[in-house]
Amino acid sequence: MMNSTYDLIVIGAGHAGCEAANAAGKMGSKVLLITMDMNKIAHMSCNPAMGGIAKGQIVREIDALGGGSGIVSDKSTIQFRMLNRSKGAAMWSPRTQNDRFVFSYEWRMILEKNPNVDFWQDNVNEIIIENGKARGVKVSLGLSFYSNAVVVTSGTFLNGKIHIGEKNFGGGRVGESASKGITEQLVGLGFGAGRMKTGTPPRIDGRSLDYSKMEIQEGDENPGKFSFSDETNKVKNQRHCWITYTNELVHEILKEGFDKSPMYAGRISGLGPRYCPSIEDKINRFAERERHQLFVEPEGWSTIEIYVNGFSTSLPEDIQMKALRMVPGFEQAKMFRPGYAIEYDYFPPTQLKLTLETNLIDNLYFAGQINGTTGYEEAACQGLMAGINAHLKINNKEPFILGREEAYIGVLIDDLVTKGTDEPYRMFTSRAEYRILLRQDNADIRLTEKGQQIGLASIDALEKVNTKISQTEKLIRAFKETSIKPIAINAKLEELGTSGIPQNYKIDQIIARPQVSVTDLLAIDPINQLTSGLDDEVLLQTEIRIKYEGYLEKEVEQANKMKKLEFIKLGKNLDYNQINSLSIEAREKLSKHKPETLGQASRISGISPSDISILMVHLGR
Repeated sequence: MMNSTYDLIVIGAGHAGCEAANAAGKMGSKVLLITMDMNKIAHMSCNPAMGGIAKGQIVREIDALGGGSGIVSDKSTIQFRMLNRSKGAAMWSPRTQNDRFVFSYEWRMILEKNPNVDFWQDNVNEIIIENGKARGVKVSLGLSFYSNAVVVTSGTFLNGKIHIGEKNFGGGRVGESASKGITEQLVGLGFGAGRMKTGTPPRIDGRSLDYSKMEIQEGDENPGKFSFSDETNKVKNQRHCWITYTNELVHEILKEGFDKSPMYAGRISGLGPRYCPSIEDKINRFAERERHQLFVEPEGWSTIEIYVNGFSTSLPEDIQMKALRMVPGFEQAKMFRPGYAIEYDYFPPTQLKLTLETNLIDNLYFAGQINGTTGYEEAACQGLMAGINAHLKINNKEPFILGREEAYIGVLIDDLVTKGTDEPYRMFTSRAEYRILLRQDNADIRLTEKGQQIGLASIDALEKVNTKISQTEKLIRAFKETSIKPIAINAKLEELGTSGIPQNYKIDQIIARPQVSVTDLLAIDPINQLTSGLDDEVLLQTEIRIKYEGYLEKEVEQANKMKKLEFIKLGKNLDYNQINSLSIEAREKLSKHKPETLGQASRISGISPSDISILMVHLGR
């Protein structure tokens, strides 16, 4: 018989649960990971892909801190693309197409190799709470497991309901039962809860498609990877994806089913993701468009199963099939299973601290879709931070909180806790005010030392990043101090579409030009000597630092100014109703949100600069 007492219990083995359990286990906590199905650990229940705009930055941040998502993504990659290469470096975002089965297998291997992680397959229907603290869980078999902290990563399973046309039935995913009991218990304790929805497209038999009628979408010629470690390699061979389009005939067929759509008939009360709408939502909201793009994505190296990205729907299955067969290349399509919508419970995240611990119950943490987010990457980073903070709290150590100027993870958690969300929250580069600092290429420089200090990232990882930092600094100095002659470089500059130099120029002045990349100049003396033996990451880091020097300095200065407000703590017991000079709205919202710092207070909707000034005076600043 296994143990019945643990340091930490994690409910759910999705992307958030895996990161939480693995992180706490690596840091030394004895962890029990409870899942309803051991064969669905880290299951990619929607599209088989990781990263993308802003999400790719999050995966690299998780990896830099010592999490597992980057390594697992690399080991299961079937195609790699760096998105937004035509834009500035702050917008570059890595994305992988993944083998769904390998992804799940690799995460299970990481967890099984973690000696501090135990597993139990069952449904949790109650959290044990004693004296205002989470102390364990009760499962369907009638057993109780005790712990010092509990992390809930329930995904779409809390009272999950699946909708396909006029049919609906309980379930956390197709073929898997919903979880009942936890919502009702927490609402009874005073938590607020709501409903959200998400959806997924039909899965198609790839043998039935005519790819000659579609556009091929290839991976990068020189693919990268997510993990900064040497544990993974760049993908060598890549699988194609394809692009095709809907048309007006497809739209007309889909409209036929609107009266049977659970969304339009009012059978779904939860709000869906604004930035990942269903196909019926697209043709309704963007009625002027004659077509919508569909991405035809393989689910793995050897499977014939195809994911139709962009065709998320909850219409009746016969309407789905009829409409799909009007899409170029899908004329003979065979369906494995229809798309569906799923509605589930979530808990507005303003009920959490920045550590993701709940305000109402000590040592109880929420991570992932239970907090109103959508996306594997958003869930994974919350799980990582909840696992880290649960371990630190039960060991009487300081909490680990990332600022908005330190990581996209910090932006995400601060947005959720400070502003809340009433629709599924998805990360974008536009949400980060310091995105020039928070690039995907420097996540290791920003975060590896922090990860190592808390006992998560390895010494080897820290040594590797320190080498990268020192080599970059040395190369920047060399480029600033070394001149190059017109005769050595002018022919190359003209080839690159920029003017030659009339006299000796410092190398950094040449690299600062938008048309020029360090890699374009590697054969030119003395640049070849200065860069000899340096890897691509050092060259990229050097180039970005030189090209964006002025912008980076300005953003650092801005971040430092705002950071001062983050150090001014607001006491938990501060009675805002007694500060009469605050506006009525400010008193109401500050009393409701109970921000931990003045910086957090400044980001609450409705709090004005004058309210912040009044608080500073009140605090004797």
